[in-house]
Amino acid sequence: MMMKSVIGAVVALSLSALPALAEYPEKEIQGIIQWGAGGSTDTVARAITPRAEAVLGGKIVMQNVTGGVGAIGLNQVADADADGYTVLFGAENPLLYKVMKLGDKDYSDFIPINIIARGVPILVANVDAPFNTFPEMVAYINANPKAVKFGSTGPGGLPSVVTAMINAKTPLDVTFIPYDGDGPALTALQGGAIHVMPAVLGAAIEGIKGGTMKPIALFDVEASPQLPDVPTIVSTNPEFADVLPWGPFFGVFVKEGTPDDVVAKLTAAYAEGAKHPDFVSLIDGRGFKMLSLSGEEAETFLNGWQSTTSWLIHDAGLTKASPEEFGIPKP
Repeated sequence: MMMKSVIGAVVALSLSALPALAEYPEKEIQGIIQWGAGGSTDTVARAITPRAEAVLGGKIVMQNVTGGVGAIGLNQVADADADGYTVLFGAENPLLYKVMKLGDKDYSDFIPINIIARGVPILVANVDAPFNTFPEMVAYINANPKAVKFGSTGPGGLPSVVTAMINAKTPLDVTFIPYDGDGPALTALQGGAIHVMPAVLGAAIEGIKGGTMKPIALFDVEASPQLPDVPTIVSTNPEFADVLPWGPFFGVFVKEGTPDDVVAKLTAAYAEGAKHPDFVSLIDGRGFKMLSLSGEEAETFLNGWQSTTSWLIHDAGLTKASPEEFGIPKP
């Protein structure tokens, strides 16, 4: 009996001498933002992260890693250890990398921590454009082929996807004018260099409220609280309902293979951060739709987005490879 007591005491002493297992996070986390400072992805990522840090009990150091339509930042996270200490703040573009031949990785190589919110597309026009509604615009374009100038930001961007949606339902014979981003394109619209621009509501809302551009149609299934008088496209053209709701999105991701407990902690932190009143106010004020999806819901959202968008732009002749090559099902 005495021997057992001695042995037990020695084991207890030995265990107490062992260092405690470190709990995640035990050091700073690197946060990689796919896009430049001041953009929507950057704004959303930097707004939600302090709220998540408070729950997580750790520091996330944010860094903008731009280039390659977001591929450089994505690859940096993909090449890091799957330990939760390198986190990607991304947008929708990687889901089109394969069909656009921009890279061989997409979000199937990552775990979605939180799909935070999505943008709402809107069709806006120069204030002097000779139409005020979508049906009026279609009638004017049909009567004046090639006369109407549409702004574009390149294949795979929001303007190209929205235009592909339109052409799939109501083919339009317009002239496309390319711009390096929606900022320059909306400036050109307000100056009269182009007539129409598909844009995200958050980028156009101030111009609409200020009277420097006019809304034609909101590409969503329900009206926006910020612009309740702007009609949705489905209110005049119900056939668009089968491809909506749709929009660019923002999310937080870690590399596939990250330990389950780390994923769980990050997921809980960002889910709580998305509920903070200040963050909710920012999302609402910019015309975004809060999602805050994780787990299977996030995976379903990502797969659906990739399927819908890849086939839309493929059928419009904008891809460099068929979605079929990558097992992307047709919706």
